[in-house]
Amino acid sequence: MDPNPILRKLGFADRDRVAIVHVDDVGMCQATLPAFTDLLDFGLVSCGSVMVPCPWFPLVGQTCRQRPGIDLGVHLTLTSEWDVYRWGPLSTRDPASGLIDEEGYFPRRSEDVQRRGEPEAARLELQAQVAHALDAGIDVTHVDTHMGSVVHPKFMLTYVQLALQHGLPLMMLRLDEAGWRRVGAERGIAMDSHMVAGAAQMVQQLEAQGVPLLDDIATLPLDQPAERVEQAKRVFDSLPSGITHFFIHPALDTPELRTITSDWESRLADYQAFSSPELRDYVTDSGVQVIGYRDLLELM
Repeated sequence: MDPNPILRKLGFADRDRVAIVHVDDVGMCQATLPAFTDLLDFGLVSCGSVMVPCPWFPLVGQTCRQRPGIDLGVHLTLTSEWDVYRWGPLSTRDPASGLIDEEGYFPRRSEDVQRRGEPEAARLELQAQVAHALDAGIDVTHVDTHMGSVVHPKFMLTYVQLALQHGLPLMMLRLDEAGWRRVGAERGIAMDSHMVAGAAQMVQQLEAQGVPLLDDIATLPLDQPAERVEQAKRVFDSLPSGITHFFIHPALDTPELRTITSDWESRLADYQAFSSPELRDYVTDSGVQVIGYRDLLELM
């Protein structure tokens, strides 16, 4: 595709490498919030997104009211993946919605909610999550998706319309038809030629409206905690020209985190790596430009 037109609007050149260094899962558990604010203060991380249905969301709201200007979006959530720590929808308790599993929570897997979730129920739930964040005093800067659940023909239009309704940038790749076919194959989503053409046309329409879109998405694996700084360096080295959403999952080491998830070491490693002067200096010297979603919001 042609160079991302947003680069020049941000003051960059067409071949510049720009990264949104993003913290996912803020509010999933208590350990995620101080990790996020510590990393914001340190300066390498630029933004994050909050899981509104999770139990620690009220603390996130309180923190944002006390620290106005935090670059925080809504991590739109339709799944609840852990075994001993669960959450469910804000908008419904009706199993017919397809948003509730046999235990009374969101389904654990994206594939399950994509298969069973009713589009209208999902629309109401995603709207409720953004509204709840705004009501809590969060100056929402963008929307993205937990576990990629909304990246599905059932939910994609709702996702886009929700962002446009609130004048928010969204985590979405600027893909042509070949790119959408590749994404569908990678995620096991059946996309016929009509769906592929429609998705590519939607990208063209969004760009024509001036909506900022992304060129790439990158992350670090959650099953390889060792040598996290070196892993992160390799990701930064590999970034293509354009705008990349680089998301991580930092958390402090707490008993709650260790109880919830077996990947706690990688989450702690993310926190340690992205509070490392070595990595911050490396990124500065690499020429990668770090921005946040608020920079994109100001272009909307």
